[in-house]
Amino acid sequence: MDDILKKFTDILCGSLDNQEQIDQERAAGKQVHPYARHITAICDDKIINRPSDHEGLYILEESYYVKPGSDMMELKPLLFYMRSDGVSKALLNSVQIPAKFSKEQARNDNKTFIMDWNDLELRAFGTAEYELQTDGSFKVDHQADMGGGITFRLIETLSKDGLSVMELVHKDGVKLTPYDTPILYKSFV
Repeated sequence: MDDILKKFTDILCGSLDNQEQIDQERAAGKQVHPYARHITAICDDKIINRPSDHEGLYILEESYYVKPGSDMMELKPLLFYMRSDGVSKALLNSVQIPAKFSKEQARNDNKTFIMDWNDLELRAFGTAEYELQTDGSFKVDHQADMGGGITFRLIETLSKDGLSVMELVHKDGVKLTPYDTPILYKSFV
């Protein structure tokens, strides 16, 4: 793993949530953002039949969300393929988790969750380029045409203090994201 990927994964991997943000919103009288928790780890050990010359690494992000006013947790696991330009950018592609796995199976602690590299396909997300900043953080502003009239814009800052993540989803020009400010994640144990 090169220095750029090490710096990026040191920030991204671990357990993060936005409980502090939710507590502040509730104290102010209105919860705006969903409660969100991520458990993220490098998962190269979960991928078999990977060519020996295939560079980069894979990351599994277990994402859990509870919308305001709900007590139902929604699970959204995400698989990412990461590499770097070797200078200042961490490059992220979203990978489709094979359909034979349920969302509940796609967990970092599930020893039976093993994917065949030959079954992995990149999603329409494109390549998000996270630029290393002078303060050691990474920033990205990435827009993707997801097909079917859906566009997705990711504005994110990753730092040792946490993550600021704004995901803007539009369908046929109509905004679907129910909030206008980023989700603010901090590490938790």
